[in-house]
Amino acid sequence: MRILLVSEDIPHPSTGGLGKHVLTLCRSLKQLGHEVDILGNASYDCDMNDPELQFGGRIFRELNGHFIQWKEPTLGTFLPPRRTWVARRFARAIMRHAPNYDVIHYHGHFPNVARFIPAHVNFVQTRHDQGSDCLLDVRFRNNQICRETSPQSCAHCRAANPNPLQKAVSTLSVMRFRRETADGFIRHKTVFVSHMLHRNLQRTFGERQWGTVIHHFVDTEAVRRARETAAQTPRTDPRFHVVVSGKLYRVKGIEAFLREAFPRLRPDMRITVVGDGGDGPRLRQEFEGPQVSFAGWCSVDRTLAIAATADAIIVPSLWEEPFGATTLEGLLLGKPVFALAHGATPEQAIYASAPDQLRLYPDMPALVDALMQSEAQPAYPAPPPGTGSPDRAVQQLLDLYRMPPGNAVTFQEEPCPSASR
Repeated sequence: MRILLVSEDIPHPSTGGLGKHVLTLCRSLKQLGHEVDILGNASYDCDMNDPELQFGGRIFRELNGHFIQWKEPTLGTFLPPRRTWVARRFARAIMRHAPNYDVIHYHGHFPNVARFIPAHVNFVQTRHDQGSDCLLDVRFRNNQICRETSPQSCAHCRAANPNPLQKAVSTLSVMRFRRETADGFIRHKTVFVSHMLHRNLQRTFGERQWGTVIHHFVDTEAVRRARETAAQTPRTDPRFHVVVSGKLYRVKGIEAFLREAFPRLRPDMRITVVGDGGDGPRLRQEFEGPQVSFAGWCSVDRTLAIAATADAIIVPSLWEEPFGATTLEGLLLGKPVFALAHGATPEQAIYASAPDQLRLYPDMPALVDALMQSEAQPAYPAPPPGTGSPDRAVQQLLDLYRMPPGNAVTFQEEPCPSASR
């Protein structure tokens, strides 16, 4: 098949989880003999020869306009035309290429783009975050998970105390965006990376089947290499090694974890933080020292190499993770994974090699309590071949690609038999 993957997250100076997912999918499809290209963003001056971006296809850099804020933060309100304007721009870019491909697969942050793709186009989109009904993508407000469904409540995410005009304009914006998104889901094929993500959407859009659930996946070959290398490399630092990886901003919970854990660190412990973000410089200044190091943004291979040396992987996300790759990678590396018991994280228990490998806690103090009582242990056994790999998901996607254009709800992701415990 001729497949065009579309994402405004590629290329990017520090490729995040969504971009890495798309590149892994590209390589898997190429290995199966399909022709694959990417329609990506034109907003960054990136090194296009970076090995991270190589997948055997072309990258067309044509998506732009999505970073223009239209002074929404200054005005304290969401503006009705903004997301429609971006979605239309993306749709026009897609349609310039659509005649050359059998299927278009969008991975991005403007789900309403599907509303502006003609029904005859074989268009699929995968939803990686909660941006189908939340204009900030995360459903997180006032330092806690947001479960509000009323458009009026969303005004408080642009202004702490919105005046009547701000509230009215934001309400119209949310209603318009959700209507366009729902229309797009009805018109075209939609994939959600977890059951949680689909269930959360149903609270707002209604109790119907809005799409198909296909679990996220990771580059299991890279995980295998990292695991084998770590097993063969003598350890130079005997301290209990804690690794936490993610973007350094509030919803990922890394700051909350450090604040809870740092005062209680045992002398025989050290923490490595992998990732960058707006909070990075401040967190480095406050926490970096003999027991806490910051590795910054790292490539996939480097991130896995660090994680493979860990005695514990921490997933401290405060928001509801749609399907955290860090959790899956930690499990496949044979590490105990300490995480908060919300979002799609509990769904990932099917990928654990033992019942106690994925350790879920109701809050950060309970997680850190358990961590401080932990001791180093041998790695958990390697999972059965294919666990967490792209293979099964790619076959499901290919089945979806081959269906006629239009909405298609054909199957629900079931736990992989080889991964069930």
